Amino acid sequence: MWATNGPTSQGRWARWALAVGAFCVQLDSFALNAVLPVVRAELAGPPAAVPWVVGGYLLAAGALMPVAGRLADLWGRRRMLVVGAAVFGVSAVLCALAPSLPFLVAARVAQGAGGALIMPAGLALLTNACPPGETRRATGRALGLAGLATVCGPFVGGALAQSASWRAVFWLTVPCAAATVWCAGRADESRDPAAAEHPLDVAGAVTATGALVCLAWWLEHVGAWGWAVGAALLGALFVRAERRASAPLVDLALFRNLPYVTLTAAGAVANAATVALLYVVPLTLQQGRGWTVGEAGLGFLAPAAALAVGGPVAGRVRPGAGVPVMALCLAAAGGALWATRAFTGTLTGAVAGLLVASTGAATALGVAGGLTLTGTQAVVRRERAGEASGVTKAVLTVTAGLGLALTGPGGGGAVPVGGGAVSSDASLAPSAPLASLAPLPSLVVPAVGCLVGAVLVALVAIRGGWEGRGRGSAGE
Repeated sequence: MWATNGPTSQGRWARWALAVGAFCVQLDSFALNAVLPVVRAELAGPPAAVPWVVGGYLLAAGALMPVAGRLADLWGRRRMLVVGAAVFGVSAVLCALAPSLPFLVAARVAQGAGGALIMPAGLALLTNACPPGETRRATGRALGLAGLATVCGPFVGGALAQSASWRAVFWLTVPCAAATVWCAGRADESRDPAAAEHPLDVAGAVTATGALVCLAWWLEHVGAWGWAVGAALLGALFVRAERRASAPLVDLALFRNLPYVTLTAAGAVANAATVALLYVVPLTLQQGRGWTVGEAGLGFLAPAAALAVGGPVAGRVRPGAGVPVMALCLAAAGGALWATRAFTGTLTGAVAGLLVASTGAATALGVAGGLTLTGTQAVVRRERAGEASGVTKAVLTVTAGLGLALTGPGGGGAVPVGGGAVSSDASLAPSAPLASLAPLPSLVVPAVGCLVGAVLVALVAIRGGWEGRGRGSAGE
């Protein structure tokens, strides 16, 4: 077994490289989420720029992931993982030294470019380092280790913001990025065997990146339909370019792989719901309940821990059960998110109910997220693993922008969410009515999305779209 071949086993080093790289990215994200109000208060800059501390990263990462995944297949998965981790670490230093909000946003965009390489290259490196029967479990274990960042990120971010500075969040990721480079450097290199015959599809890269930038921008500015039109036009040009290319950036046959498409689409719904949950709950605790950043991070510990267990659980789902389990996860998450509206009475009781429901939703969403990554890698050909993971991660990252659009983080004194707002009055008493938790209705949107997604995925499962489809037919 690859995991027992000694400390220099390529599978073991690839697993650690993915785990540490994903840990680095998630720690940065979850810790930063907890300190956004502090960043806004300290740095000079327009209030409208605050959401772009997160949105700028997502824009760059989502737009570049398809290209990053294909580059990993062509130029080497280990090499691209090392480059991505190095860019991520250097950008983290720039973020920590940022003198202004615009500078921080620019550094976060650069960090997103590094993050775009880490996950697709890491997933593809591990997929090709493991024996065929071990890929799913190995990926689940790596994601489980990375999930520790989900648990400690909010608490660490809050603690650092109170005891030191929000800048310490970025300094903390620098040694993690260095550790990723060190682990990846000890794994064996792998690439598409036909890479020498297949140069990078420049036309596909340009049109795909442009389409994703327009789409992500539109999701951040819903109503700016010019960007939606731009995304559609560039998307059409991308499809045309891929049909004509001898070595396309993305093999369009990938989208005829029903299990892959189903899991990716369902994962997108789950990811948008996860982002909504991650922003609404901590900001509710801070701006609606008057908790400090550290208290909110500690209060969110249970939902964060529930998210973290998703990777290992997903890694144990047998191949034939992926789509049905995804349907169950979406249904459970939708029900739990909907349940957040059911709590009445005092604010203290409402917060307790909110955290319980959030923990239930996070458990289901964590498994769904892990299953998206492990399941999609299991149904594509190994030589195109980077390409497939790049497309999947791009979809997940861009739909995270949809989650941000639903929650509106970093706004002014209130956080608009689905027509409601979180009061910024920190003097609310524990006996205040539930109406003080105004953002809760916003969770109805991701709840409905999860429930509708569960029905559609269940229809695919009933049809039998997963059974009988394996790696050999993926993308063909």
